[in-house]
Amino acid sequence: MGRVAEGEAAPDFTLQTGAGGDAVSLRDFRGRTVVLYFYPKDDTPGCTKEACSFQEQHNDFAKLNAVVLGVSCDSPASHQRFAQKFGLAFPLLSDPEATISKAYGVYVQKSMYGRTYWGIERTTFVIDGRGRVARVFPKVRVDGHTGEVLEAVRSAPGGAMPGGMGTAPTSAGTGRRPASSRRRPSARA
Repeated sequence: MGRVAEGEAAPDFTLQTGAGGDAVSLRDFRGRTVVLYFYPKDDTPGCTKEACSFQEQHNDFAKLNAVVLGVSCDSPASHQRFAQKFGLAFPLLSDPEATISKAYGVYVQKSMYGRTYWGIERTTFVIDGRGRVARVFPKVRVDGHTGEVLEAVRSAPGGAMPGGMGTAPTSAGTGRRPASSRRRPSARA
């Protein structure tokens, strides 16, 4: 199965976090932009640098109504230790069987020092408020990546709107769009 492409529906999921084993589902964030980043392993140099970079920009993403979610095959306990050690305020999701990593097409055959093995290819998906993939960043190089993702969230249609990419904000608690943003019937004859 290939990698999920821009414009496609993002595969839904429900995964455990490192924070007390709570479950998080993609559908929980409808109406918001989701930055879903897949990384190989907790507490390794590149993954730590990437996580800390997302943490440094956490407030900037929040101002754009975007949520950051990290995914690896590590256990919830490993995620909890990693998040506590580096003060990560966003959820790290456990995909121990690589089910979601495979669904997104980022669980691939890799090679290091002549050894072949399966693992996660560092990849980031920006998912709009309707659950569609707006941007894909494959084979990520950590340096400067978070800035690229933040710019993609800002520049995407509706990216800076409080209601998320491509959506108008909803009236508090009603789930309805404010009258000023509702579509009006066209005057076709």
